[in-house]
Amino acid sequence: MSRRELVLGLLDAARPPAAIPAAFFLHFDPSCHLGPAAVAKHVAFFRATGMDFVKIQYERKFPPLQAITRPEHWRAMPRYDEGFFAPQLEVVEGLVAALKREALVVVTLYSPFMCAGHAVGEERLLRHLGEAPESVLQGMQTITESLLTFVKACARLGVDGFYHSTQGGERGRFADRRLFDAFVRPFDLAVMREAERLCRFNILHVCDFVGEYDDISRFADYPGHVVSCPLRVSGRPLGLAEAHRLFRRPVMGGLDRHGAIATGDPAEVRSVVEAVLDRAPEGFILGADCTVPAETPWENLRTAIAAAHARRRG
Repeated sequence: MSRRELVLGLLDAARPPAAIPAAFFLHFDPSCHLGPAAVAKHVAFFRATGMDFVKIQYERKFPPLQAITRPEHWRAMPRYDEGFFAPQLEVVEGLVAALKREALVVVTLYSPFMCAGHAVGEERLLRHLGEAPESVLQGMQTITESLLTFVKACARLGVDGFYHSTQGGERGRFADRRLFDAFVRPFDLAVMREAERLCRFNILHVCDFVGEYDDISRFADYPGHVVSCPLRVSGRPLGLAEAHRLFRRPVMGGLDRHGAIATGDPAEVRSVVEAVLDRAPEGFILGADCTVPAETPWENLRTAIAAAHARRRG
């Protein structure tokens, strides 16, 4: 069974894969963020770890906009065309050419809300939402249109899907939780539905990099063939089986990105992985709860992936 068949087999509930797929991700040195160096580093990482699909790191963030100092300035949010994304698309094109025959190629995609934070900073974004939300709405729409341009270009280059990272629902992020429904959710869905229309394998990542969630059920109807979600919700562990029941689709994760996978030796990694595999649901990809630290030993990742592959099913 090829890597492509192994991962796509997760989508066939009647015939689950015979082995457990696995993949981990990290940000490479800035010298390998774009261009041929980025393509070469992704290929080397894929080969060294033995992971089961390619996730292209996104390193083309929206530039800081100092001119947006008042809510009404959001109406002038620039719309970025393919030329802006060209350095990232060069990496996408190179990795599709290099690796798509072997494995699914998935592109990291930050949510419109996350990109808005990159452009103006979280403090200013939340302040403007509190002061004049309707003005911010226009800027969010423009950001979404820019991301849709990127999504369509990636699909045209032949990617198999996207790893859509979303934030905004964390505990304490919004004083008024209705702001999430008005200014995060609709734009998430616009981008994710287009990805779903164009591609066969998309991953929804509920990202807890900023903080913990009290409730992730609000994401239960988001698109995505697989879900990657936090290890803890509302102050307690979120088990893989529970996440599988909530989202009613395969789940990815199981390992703490700051735990043994990042700081332990291979023996510790094997022990932790075996414990995760013992309680994993049938529809499962072994991974971390988010991007692992850049200094994580590749040997640890290779050890974890090999342990997943050795766990036979059926």
